[in-house]
Amino acid sequence: ITIQGAGKDKTILSFKGQISGAEGLNITANGVVVKDLAIEDTKGDAIKVQGADGVTLSNLKISWTGGASSENGAYGLYPVSCKKVLIEGCVVSDASDAGIYVGQSTDVIVRNNVAFNNVAGIEIENCIRADVYENQAYENTGGIFVFDLPELPQKNGHTVRLYDNIIRDNNHVNFAPEGNTVALVPSGTGVLIMSTRQVEIFGNKILNHHSTSTSVVSYLLTQNPFEDTLYNPFSYGVFIHDNEYVQAAAMPDTTKAMGRLVAGLFGTEVPEIIYDGMMDPAMVNKDGSIKDEARICIKNNGEIRFANINAPSQ
Repeated sequence: ITIQGAGKDKTILSFKGQISGAEGLNITANGVVVKDLAIEDTKGDAIKVQGADGVTLSNLKISWTGGASSENGAYGLYPVSCKKVLIEGCVVSDASDAGIYVGQSTDVIVRNNVAFNNVAGIEIENCIRADVYENQAYENTGGIFVFDLPELPQKNGHTVRLYDNIIRDNNHVNFAPEGNTVALVPSGTGVLIMSTRQVEIFGNKILNHHSTSTSVVSYLLTQNPFEDTLYNPFSYGVFIHDNEYVQAAAMPDTTKAMGRLVAGLFGTEVPEIIYDGMMDPAMVNKDGSIKDEARICIKNNGEIRFANINAPSQ
């Protein structure tokens, strides 16, 4: 099934004044292509694709024309529980959760997109094998997130690569509704890795963030309870290399707990890379060393600062 317009500036589907329903497009078909059109002002998500095998979202423009608001739909592009996902050449703004979100999916490519003025620019959640490259994420609350969350059918995502992206100036005030996971994220976050494994971050420009340029943390840092016994809340096996960093000399966002923690430790001199120091006990050898596959490795990122904040002791 192909849904195709004449171009994202020529074919515009406006849902302003939408009375019933939530999504602009709600798709459950396999082998679906949506391209060359714009969707504006949906009550909920702009395009939701659920349970599909083969998804292509190409050359789309998604926006809420009234600007940033917690009343906007949560997600711009929202494939969930899908296989073989391609998102390319899209422009997404003003989503109250994530502009481009891929959740619980396998074999994902997100490339050559622009995400701005969202809470999260691009979010990869509970996914297995995802490549995110040559995107621009700017003027969001946070640039690119790789999360794993509990209580979801597909658990313990892994094997994600973020490379050759421009992630800059993501200092927008957080306008997510209270209760959303991203509502916890401080404004001024570049890249946030939470509770996922085997992540490689390389060749990116990560510039001008007020709170943290790159953070690697455990879900335990949120202090949110969970009962999912199969969920692994720890991040490990992260390789950060050959990136360009410029960290803004600014006070972190102290309206959020993580921002207050970082501000209390570092003031306006926040290190470019922060690790919360929470390691899966199963990944620790008897002598106290970390298993090779679980190490946090940092290499060739210029003259940067790194801090293990040892969060359990804070």
